[in-house]
Amino acid sequence: MPPRAAKTAALPLATLTKAFEFSASHRYHRPQWSDEENRRVFGACANPNGHGHNYMLEVTLTGPIDPVTGMIINLVDVKAVVEQVLEEFDHKHLNKDTPYFRDRIPTTENLAITLWERIAPQLPPGPILHNLRLHEDEDLYADYRGGA
Repeated sequence: MPPRAAKTAALPLATLTKAFEFSASHRYHRPQWSDEENRRVFGACANPNGHGHNYMLEVTLTGPIDPVTGMIINLVDVKAVVEQVLEEFDHKHLNKDTPYFRDRIPTTENLAITLWERIAPQLPPGPILHNLRLHEDEDLYADYRGGA
């Protein structure tokens, strides 16, 4: 009989979510369309002066639980990265004050993708960024999982 392989104990996996708040304004507008077409498609979001939201961003990471610390990642490190990224967006008009929405409509979906692209590369090694959930309002949010 062949010898049995030794069992290696895999570390348990967990997901961890941290929420962040920021405020920003935006306007949905396609310059190729008339004002009437923009209003028909985007409604009040096409207001020439834009409108604002108090966004909530949920950052979810997944990874093995460290047996020494009991954590998948130190939240101090996550907070540092996310808060630095959100400084670019907080209390800004997304169309006018950031380079990300000069040629792209700042929908909740597009903003979630932009935040992923800014946050993911800056996180420390270890757990992976699993999901971003961006709440525009209490009853409206977008999830983004890095194109997966």
